[in-house]
Amino acid sequence: MKKIVLLGMLAVLAGCSDLSKFTTVDSNASAKTKMRACMVSEANSKFQAGTLFTKSVSATSDEIVNTCLKKLALQAAGISEESQSTAQTIINNLKNMAN
Repeated sequence: MKKIVLLGMLAVLAGCSDLSKFTTVDSNASAKTKMRACMVSEANSKFQAGTLFTKSVSATSDEIVNTCLKKLALQAAGISEESQSTAQTIINNLKNMAN
């Protein structure tokens, strides 16, 4: 039930205001606050891309939660999304060299 309310709230918020106040947190924020900000951001991204409602609410919320858990775990380990992208580029370059 909480997931449905959250997604409904996000859809309303996305339609009527700037979400930066809900998605921006400082480095000292609690894990719960960071998770909430990430989920709002991910849901808004899906909403803007038109993919928020393509799956069931349960499947979409699971996907958002898993994405945010991964992002926050990487951040906690000191690995940025840029580092992950760099690693993917290195792997793709090596793959291309092998072909």
